Amino acid sequence: MKETLATLQFYPRHDPRMRLFALWYFTILLIIGTFLGHTILGFEQAWAHHVVGVGAAMGAHIFLEWVDARSKGRPLRFAGGIGNFINFLPPAIIPGLAIATLLYPNEKLWPVAFAAVLSIASKVLIRAPVRENLTQHVFNPSNFGMTATLLILSFVGVAPPYHFTEGITGAWDWVAPGILLTSGIIIHAIFTGRLVLVMAWIAGFVLQALLRSWWFDIPWIVPLAPMTSVAFMLFTLYMIPDPATTPLKKSHQAWFGLAVATMYGVLLINNVVYGLFLALFLVCAARGILLYLSDWQRRLGPVPASP
Repeated sequence: MKETLATLQFYPRHDPRMRLFALWYFTILLIIGTFLGHTILGFEQAWAHHVVGVGAAMGAHIFLEWVDARSKGRPLRFAGGIGNFINFLPPAIIPGLAIATLLYPNEKLWPVAFAAVLSIASKVLIRAPVRENLTQHVFNPSNFGMTATLLILSFVGVAPPYHFTEGITGAWDWVAPGILLTSGIIIHAIFTGRLVLVMAWIAGFVLQALLRSWWFDIPWIVPLAPMTSVAFMLFTLYMIPDPATTPLKKSHQAWFGLAVATMYGVLLINNVVYGLFLALFLVCAARGILLYLSDWQRRLGPVPASP
């Protein structure tokens, strides 16, 4: 119950139905996208990668929930009927599918399972206080699993951007991204309340791109080109604005989005690869540290005024 309450602190009006709707919305979109990816769009991974990713994430999700519930003496969140069990699964299905879609380990399956387990484990093991006796996970699970895997396993890469639209031509080159943009804007404007964060990230990305263009004397279109890829849209709409690991206040959302864009620009200038994922990873880590410092200050109490 405490974990659920902590999660709801990051949704508008703290409405449990909004969280559940958003989770199933993302889950259904990812399932449809995965099916279309393998049948129409041109995914180069095998079906087995997505099956392994989801299976490993669900297994880790259920096991760690059992361990956490036993250690804290609380009821299992997936107990109490088939409805509870089914609604328990989306937080595992989402990173399982996302990781299998965005990572490219060639024919190997175990790196996908490795990344999926890391994603779920991060939610249980890496947490920060948000209120008294309440904690919340720090990292976006999918991004954590991907970033850690890319850093640890040098033979694993990111899926090639072209494979998201390799199988479509003509008007569908515009229709497919349009559907993706519309679906993302709707969910963040109405249910997650993260549209300000998304817009701040986009504005920050454009600003750092234009600054790099001016500083290094390159055509302005070059640093802006990544924005035209489906991978960038997926990151922008379905990874960076994770409600459970980003601020709720709009001003804080703006700073969060700008911080990720700034970090991305710094990493790119220093020739660091996987800049998008690493930038979000580092900003989430910094936010987690700030949450711990804020909690430490809160526990100390107000500083007495000088006589």
